[in-house]
Amino acid sequence: MSQGGTVRTSLEAGVVAEVSRSLAPVDAELARRYPGDPGTRQPVHTVYVPADAVTSDTVREWGASALALLDEHAPDADTLARVLGMDEALAGPVYSRIRDKLRQEPVEDLRIDFEDGYGVRPDDEEDAAAVGAARLVADACAKGAEGPVPAYAGIRVKCMEAAVRDRGIRTLDLFLTGLMEAGGLPRGLVLTLPKVTYPEQVTAMARLCEEFEKARGLEAGRIGFEIQIETTQSILGADGRATVARMIDAARGRATSLHYGTFDYSASCGVSAAYQAMDHPAADHAKAVMQVAAAGTGVRLSDGSTNILPTGGRSQVHEAWRTHHALVRRSLARAYYQGWDMHPGHLPTRYAAVYAFYREGMRRAGERLAAYVGQSAGDVMDEPATARALSGYLLRGLDCGALEAQEVKEVSGLDRAELDRLAGR
Repeated sequence: MSQGGTVRTSLEAGVVAEVSRSLAPVDAELARRYPGDPGTRQPVHTVYVPADAVTSDTVREWGASALALLDEHAPDADTLARVLGMDEALAGPVYSRIRDKLRQEPVEDLRIDFEDGYGVRPDDEEDAAAVGAARLVADACAKGAEGPVPAYAGIRVKCMEAAVRDRGIRTLDLFLTGLMEAGGLPRGLVLTLPKVTYPEQVTAMARLCEEFEKARGLEAGRIGFEIQIETTQSILGADGRATVARMIDAARGRATSLHYGTFDYSASCGVSAAYQAMDHPAADHAKAVMQVAAAGTGVRLSDGSTNILPTGGRSQVHEAWRTHHALVRRSLARAYYQGWDMHPGHLPTRYAAVYAFYREGMRRAGERLAAYVGQSAGDVMDEPATARALSGYLLRGLDCGALEAQEVKEVSGLDRAELDRLAGR
């Protein structure tokens, strides 16, 4: 109500100021705990290779093996579309992009495994493997490196349980030291901490990273790490609290992502081997808890893997491809934009699912963003949160090679910088 052209209010200015002062700690806590998306590229998968099996040719060999399997069992777009039930209109563009990807960047994220895939070895043997892994990652990340190289690479160390803790810490130290002596930590460095059960184990990993930074004169916070969620205790603690949320906090800002471990987690729940899968109800529950705990924190999510491999005759390969493709599509629909691939034969269906997911929705997402930016009428009234999601969708499609910048601009009217702004990056 106004009088004489002046808008009247009833609350005193001091009251408003006092309310603001009382909420200042909450404002700071929100900013600390929920900084939002980091605005960097997220790989669509992680490939795990045992430390004794990885070589400088591993990435190229995976790409070549995947192409050979594609040539043998789906030599053209129509065949792959029939096998996977793909829309025929999408098949051509998706198929050509798969082949290009397998030649240029078959592996987006390579993890050299010193845990389950490597096992327990004599100390001198693991020492040598850790030093060798540092050399391999440094060479792969060096400017001018030959052949296809992953955008991200690193190691998975042994866990923080007493039996293997010291060995895991030594391997971590040898690997990071080797990288420093080879020229410094690469931008795409990723470390993975497995089998976490208590937040204190995450705190210990954060402490190790901090101490290494101090010892080598690195910027504070330079080293981050992934947390693998593969125990029941990492989802629900003995006190009834959601442990995974406490683990994110325990990382002190160093947690980069949460990776679901399909088979360890299923086994810890008592699921029999025949039913251990990414789409088991126990897996869905764990991943839903992870998703809510990570929302807004800037910590990303990765689904697990399937152990059904595309090997053998054509019918067996096609059946394994259908299974993997369906699981990847299911993950994408549930906002798990990354997963594990355990065999070169999984690469064709990983990229088939990912590329189709982004290409089939590109036009609709672009049109909705154009309408949102132009405030024009349409059949959907989107809010800022939805505009962020639509922008993020197109940005992920651009990052992995599913989409081209020019075709995105044609349907949305927006360039990369404008998409970044709308996505809150």
